[in-house]
Amino acid sequence: MKGIRQWRRLRTGPLFAGKELGFVPTMGALHEGHLSLLRRARRENRLVAASVFVNPTQFNDKSDLARYPRPVAEDVKKLAEAGTDFLLLPAAAEMYPDGYTYKVTESEASAGLCGAHRPGHFDGVLTVVLKLLNLVKADRAYFGEKDFQQFRLIKGMAAAFFLDTEIVPCPTLREPDGLAMSSRNLLLEPAHRDLAPALYRHLRSKARPADIKRRLRALGFEPDYVEERWGRRFAAAKLGKVRLIDNVKA
Repeated sequence: MKGIRQWRRLRTGPLFAGKELGFVPTMGALHEGHLSLLRRARRENRLVAASVFVNPTQFNDKSDLARYPRPVAEDVKKLAEAGTDFLLLPAAAEMYPDGYTYKVTESEASAGLCGAHRPGHFDGVLTVVLKLLNLVKADRAYFGEKDFQQFRLIKGMAAAFFLDTEIVPCPTLREPDGLAMSSRNLLLEPAHRDLAPALYRHLRSKARPADIKRRLRALGFEPDYVEERWGRRFAAAKLGKVRLIDNVKA
């Protein structure tokens, strides 16, 4: 952990007082997409903080939570190599001392797309992000556009609750074959990994959403949705036990 200061217990007080701070919250299993957020935070701020926390409240499927990759030692090494100054690595009991009896709920934009297929997911996301932003008190926090619905909800929450942290969107990073980078890609079986880029390929075609959904199903995907809103086209589909999401400009 040379070059990175880590705090496992939550701290209060002006830890970064007077120094411009960028923050990248993650659930670990870091890939190049995460590292691109850290590099941007480094360019735009004097200090960079990150968090690694697999947030249990945003998983509506307990088996999905159990499968989620947790290579913590490797993540810490990557964060240090990326020039991260501070790492927040809390336990669930520290993040939820109330047992998750208090939570943040959004009543409009969260109802569709992933929200319609993952009950309670965005309550967990918004709650943990609000906690993290309140703890770190960064000038800017960076979020990838692959989870565009999530980004939109977090940005709206920050405005609704008068948070001082600026919510910064960052473009989706992709593998050479077009697959959006995601920690969940590590869980794909080899045959499914070969098939996975078809989601992006069909999403960016000129076909209608209903036709894209039908074509994905024919290839072996189990689509949850293919829809257009906010000037973008969104899709979510399962390959085996792994749920993939993506979006492109419509």
